[in-house]
Amino acid sequence: MALEQLRHEAATGNIRLTQHANREMVEEEITLNEVLEAIVSGQVLENYPEHRRGACCLVNGTTEEGRPLHVVCTTALQVLIIITAYEPKAPAWLTPMERNR
Repeated sequence: MALEQLRHEAATGNIRLTQHANREMVEEEITLNEVLEAIVSGQVLENYPEHRRGACCLVNGTTEEGRPLHVVCTTALQVLIIITAYEPKAPAWLTPMERNR
């Protein structure tokens, strides 16, 4: 699924949240609207076409309020499944675009 398709699914509400995504969003106080804003404004940072649970990607985007978010979602289905969403921060991330290696 191309970025435009991800954006279309997000805009039309054709989405599902995994339990993991729901837990992460509650923990980090991320709303579904913020996740959708991040997808609509975002860019694919990493692709995982051979992931054991199916093709997915990491989208880096920002909310309308300017909050950086990462969203991992499916790319191979006709429904957008949000696998997880989080705010990229140390120690795992130096910036929203750069992993701490």
